[in-house]
Amino acid sequence: MLGVNEEGYREILDFFVGGQESAYGWREILQNLCQRGVKEVLLGVFDGLPGLEEAFRAVYPKADVQRCVVHKVRSTLNRVRKKDQFEMAEDLKLIYRSPNKKTALEMFQQFESKWSSKHPREVQSWANELDVLLTFMDYPNSIRSVIYTTNAIERTIKEIRKRLKPMNSLNSLEAAEKIVYLTIQDFNEKWAERKL
Repeated sequence: MLGVNEEGYREILDFFVGGQESAYGWREILQNLCQRGVKEVLLGVFDGLPGLEEAFRAVYPKADVQRCVVHKVRSTLNRVRKKDQFEMAEDLKLIYRSPNKKTALEMFQQFESKWSSKHPREVQSWANELDVLLTFMDYPNSIRSVIYTTNAIERTIKEIRKRLKPMNSLNSLEAAEKIVYLTIQDFNEKWAERKL
């Protein structure tokens, strides 16, 4: 779990090793984080794990929710015909790269008109989730590129896995947790000196 404070500094706030992601597991992690002092959260950015947004809203009811646009685009393109993927990707960019929410909604209407007959499920999926896909547009331009996706945490997880991979014979969960913890400490020290 990665946090960014109002000054723009990143910090890994919590982690767990192993197991499967579940809404119940995330709710426990979020409640623990709240009990440890993370009380005021402005925005949560998530991939599409079912139940995760509800778990977040249960712990932080006043916070906004942003669904990861990159995950949504990939998921959508994986379900459309190969020959339509490039063109649809370009049309989706017109939505989430719009200068403001009003334009994004207009671009979505064009997207909907163009693709509804060929790919009704995918278009409907965007229509159903449009409010949480465009939350980032309610925030200043200067931070939008950081909050519309979970890429920062995905990149961090990838780096942690790279460091763990050469140690293919960790003898316990605790050993893996120690390595992850030390790696996270390195990230947090480095990030303490750099604003996003």
